[in-house]
Amino acid sequence: MPKIYFDERIAAAYDANSADMFEPAVLGPAVDFLADLAGSCSALELGIGTGRVAIPLSQRGVRVHGIELSPPMAEQLRAKPDAGDVGVTIGDFATAQAEGTFGLAYLVYNTITNLTTQDEQVECFRNVAAHLDPGGCFVIEVFVPILQRLPPGEDFRVFHRSPTRVSFDEYDVVTQILYSHHYRFHDDTYELFSAPYRYVWPSELDLMARLAGMRLRERWGDWTRTPFSSESTSHISVWQKPA
Repeated sequence: MPKIYFDERIAAAYDANSADMFEPAVLGPAVDFLADLAGSCSALELGIGTGRVAIPLSQRGVRVHGIELSPPMAEQLRAKPDAGDVGVTIGDFATAQAEGTFGLAYLVYNTITNLTTQDEQVECFRNVAAHLDPGGCFVIEVFVPILQRLPPGEDFRVFHRSPTRVSFDEYDVVTQILYSHHYRFHDDTYELFSAPYRYVWPSELDLMARLAGMRLRERWGDWTRTPFSSESTSHISVWQKPA
């Protein structure tokens, strides 16, 4: 079983610390996009967390089931009054099996990078393909690696700085691992959360999909279907299993 970084302390504060991701302008387009793809089919969320996407998607009439490695994160989801129709399987989403098949599977908010080896990411695609109905789709939201923006010899990039928080990423270009560090300040004390993530290129994801028997259907720069370009900092990619 992989190490669980999202423990009780992190899970308890997760929604509050990610409040900007719950804003209607951020969450609404994601739910619209996924609901449109799901149609009348059920959906599988890998790394369902506290249900930020799953609950509003369920409220749109989509039956949602999730796979989640962290029991404390799943407990936060189950405690929410609107989560009654959302099922959860505890396990590693690269290998864990959920009951039944689905017309849609999805990974949002860079969660594919929680798998810190290429082998695990490849297995994730194979696991998804095994869960999908014929013609079903797999959606990933993930950042585009920003290595071209790092000055030569530099491996740190600060991406948030405020009086209460400092966050920066540390890149290892040999292992393709990004270590993300977050310092949150409370009066005279601070909390630190650090975890490793494996950044992955769009073309690499396309190859993983092909190995699992899926093909790229569409790729966008964001949930509102802005065209993906060399200036895009993230992408929404959709692969489809053959009908």
